[in-house]
Amino acid sequence: MSEDSALFDKGLPIRREVLGAEYVDGSMAKADEFMMSFQRATTAWAWGWAWGDPTLERKTRSMLNLAMLTALGKTPEIKLHVKGALNNGLTVEEIKAVLLHATAYCGIPAGLDAFKAAHEVLVAEGALPGKK
Repeated sequence: MSEDSALFDKGLPIRREVLGAEYVDGSMAKADEFMMSFQRATTAWAWGWAWGDPTLERKTRSMLNLAMLTALGKTPEIKLHVKGALNNGLTVEEIKAVLLHATAYCGIPAGLDAFKAAHEVLVAEGALPGKK
């Protein structure tokens, strides 16, 4: 078995646990041969290699991801990883603290986008009440 295959096998259950099996399995099912190359790479490298390293707890990794995705302005990924952060045990207050910290370093526009994305997910997941 190649190293990439071993990392893929290690990363797939981690990816499912953090992001949700429905999302991951749906992404894999939609992938044609071209896109499956990306699915295999991200599962092996991000999830098998990075997330599979036991040095940092998943909760810490979720915090890092939210901050980095805010810095990069990757709103769709912020939404995905807010749900993952909840799956990894972060509270709404911890998510808010991470986003405020990122806002201080990344700027108000990046922070606003991150807060809007997180709010949408937190309401949808029932972690925050929706505004009427």
